[in-house]
Amino acid sequence: MQHVGGSRIMTVVRQEHSLGAARDLEFGLELLGQAKTGRIGPTLRLYRPEPTVAFGQRDTHLPGFEAAARACRDHGFEPLVRKAGGRAAAYHQGTLVIDHVEPNADAIAGAKRRFAFFGELLAEALRSAGVHAAVGEIPGEYCPGEFSVHAMDPEFPTHLVKLIGTAQRVVAGGWLFSSVIVVENSAPIRGVLTDSYAALGLEWDPATAGAVNDLVPHLDVQAIENAVISTYAGYASIRHAGFSSLEA
Repeated sequence: MQHVGGSRIMTVVRQEHSLGAARDLEFGLELLGQAKTGRIGPTLRLYRPEPTVAFGQRDTHLPGFEAAARACRDHGFEPLVRKAGGRAAAYHQGTLVIDHVEPNADAIAGAKRRFAFFGELLAEALRSAGVHAAVGEIPGEYCPGEFSVHAMDPEFPTHLVKLIGTAQRVVAGGWLFSSVIVVENSAPIRGVLTDSYAALGLEWDPATAGAVNDLVPHLDVQAIENAVISTYAGYASIRHAGFSSLEA
C-alpha cells in the first residue's frame, strides 16, 4: 500500500458509547471544523451507532421521502439527512462507523484519490481478518458507489455483498472521510432499506446487503475494529487517546 502524503501521526479515538443518532452525525462535522482550523491533526474516530438511516440530499427531493422516513421509524431506525452525497444507507449497533478527519490546504484536489486509497485500505483490513474483500460497485447495491467495498460469499462465489459504504465531506482546509462497515446482524438493515427504498421509488437488490459475519461467522465488531486500526498503522503512526480529548 502506498501512503498518501508523507509521514504522519494519527490520533485514534474509540468512542465507547453512541451520543445518539443525530449527535453522532453532527460530531463528525465538528471534528472536521476542528481539523480545518488546525485545532486537531489527523484523527480517526470509531464508534458503534444507534439504528440510523442516513439519507442523501437527493433523497429528500423525491416524492416518497416522508413515507420512507416513516418506514425507518417503523423499523426502529432514526431517519437523518447527511451532508455528504449518495443514497440512503442504514447502520446500527452491529456496524462500525469510522470518521477520519485531516487538515489539508488543498483538500478538494485529492477527493477522488482518497476514495480509491481508503476504499482499498479498508478492503485490506477486512482481508487481514479473513474476508474476501475488494473495491468496486456491485449491481443492485444500496447507496451505489464506485468505491464501495464488497466481498464474495465463500460458499456461493457468484454472490457478492456490499460490506462498506464510504462518503466524503470536503471543505477549505480539511476533509472528513466517513465509512460504515456492516459487521453483524444484517437482517434489520435489509428490512429497513427494502421498505425505505420502495417508498422512494428506487430499485435495488436486497441480496446485495450483508454483513461480515454472514460470510465469516466468528468475526464481530471488535475484531473488525482491531483489524482496521492495525491496517491504519501502515498509513500513519498511531497514537491512542480518550474520547474526552476530542470533546475538549
